[in-house]
This record gives sequence, C-alpha cells and structure tokens, in this order.
Amino acid sequence: MIHLPGVLAAAGEVQRFCHAQGWRFCFIGGVALQRWGEPRLTQDVDLTLLTGFGHEEEFVDSLLKEFLPRRPDAREFALSRRVLLVETRKGVGVDAALGALPFEERTVGRASEWAWATGQSLTTCSAEDLVVHKVFAGRDLDWGDVERVLTRQHGKLNLPQIRSELQPLLELKGTPESLDKLERMSATVERRLTTKR
Repeated sequence: MIHLPGVLAAAGEVQRFCHAQGWRFCFIGGVALQRWGEPRLTQDVDLTLLTGFGHEEEFVDSLLKEFLPRRPDAREFALSRRVLLVETRKGVGVDAALGALPFEERTVGRASEWAWATGQSLTTCSAEDLVVHKVFAGRDLDWGDVERVLTRQHGKLNLPQIRSELQPLLELKGTPESLDKLERMSATVERRLTTKR
C-alpha cells in the first residue's frame, strides 16, 4: 500500500523531471482532488503533458529513459492511445496523458501551484478543469469526486466555464446527458448547503 505522502512525493519527482525538460504540464486526477475535493486514497499520479501532435515520440522516449514502463508495449500503447503508463523507482504509477487538444492547452494554461507541505508544491489543474475531467470520465467514482468538489468549492466555481468546456467534449464522446446530470448534482449540493445555513 502506497500512502498519500508517497504519491505526492512521486508527483514531485515527475514535476522536477518535466521542469528540467522545459515541458508544460499539470497534475489532474487524484493529486488535484487532494487540493480541490475531499482527500481520498489515491495510488497513482495523473498528469496532462502538452506534446502537441507530431512530437509525441520525443516526450515518450525521454520519459521511458527516466521512469519504468508498466507494460511491455508502453511506447506503442502511448503513441496509439496517447497515455504513457510508467512508474517511479519506488513503484508509484504515473499516467501521463499526451495533451494536444485546445481544452488540454487551456487546462495547463489555467494550472497553478499548490503548496501541499512546507517547501513542497505541485502544479495542478484548476477546480473547474478537474470537474470537466471527472464528468468526462463519468465513472461512479468520478461522479462521487465531482460532488465532493462541488461541495468543498461551493460558491467559488466558475460554472459557466465548466459548462462551455464540457458541452463539446461530451458531444464528441456521445454522452451529452452527462451535462444534465452535472446540473442536477450542482442543484442538489446548492440546496443542501443553503438549507444548512
């Protein structure tokens, strides 16, 4: 079992490597959830790494020199699926999404530093972009995370931005109804928190 400080330390290791390469990136998934939602156990590090289209191989090859592949065809998998699956030397999994879409560029552009311990900080996506990622993924676990972010960041989220980013992504995926589900969840959270006052 890898404890949360170990996962965050692994994220720091990845971040130092990305900085050394001059790469643009941000952490998403469980690491960002520690900042914006209710902390829960997470076993791996998810990040968006801006590679653009056509330069993926140099990013993938550099990462494979520094980190250990989690599958024998990790390079081929990354180039076809746009996700590189590696792990640190201490065994923490790293899922690096090879970003190139306009939304991914905006996500990295909106990212900011999160000081999770004295002298320790990580670059994570915004709370709004975390919601977009989670709704798009759409698993039960992701919806639970969305509710936690809506609750903890109540009154602070830019909901119009979330809607405008989500709509084209969900249409592309063929799940436009997920936006309605988000609206219902947001209204439920609003009623619950307003009643408590």
